[in-house]
Amino acid sequence: MEKTIHYTIEPPENFKQLLTLYESLGWNSLELTVNDLEHMCNQSWYAIYAFEEQQLVGMGRVISDGVITGIICGVCVLPKYQSKGIGKEMLKRIIQHCEQSRVIPQLMCVENLESYYEPFGFKKFSIGMTRNINR
Repeated sequence: MEKTIHYTIEPPENFKQLLTLYESLGWNSLELTVNDLEHMCNQSWYAIYAFEEQQLVGMGRVISDGVITGIICGVCVLPKYQSKGIGKEMLKRIIQHCEQSRVIPQLMCVENLESYYEPFGFKKFSIGMTRNINR
């Protein structure tokens, strides 16, 4: 019997699970700590978490002013849970939350993920820029 995934805006009791998730995806080049990740999530305008029982298997968040634009970032799923619709369900809920709040959802992603986001109505609209800092 397949276990069900529970989606919630309640953060994990222990953000070490999020650190494990980030590291499993190779996303921790900045060497973020458990405290950094907890602060990051708590400071987000909206965050959603996917759990299988007590295990964090996915997460996504939005940075926003709550009025005009919301930047979707950090949508991620543990590798062994990918391709099961978890990321799509989180993204659907993120978009729904933005639309209910009349906030325009936007995101930045690497080129090879554009096709993942296009079915949700996202279109490439400009060139983004970034600046590295010493951390």
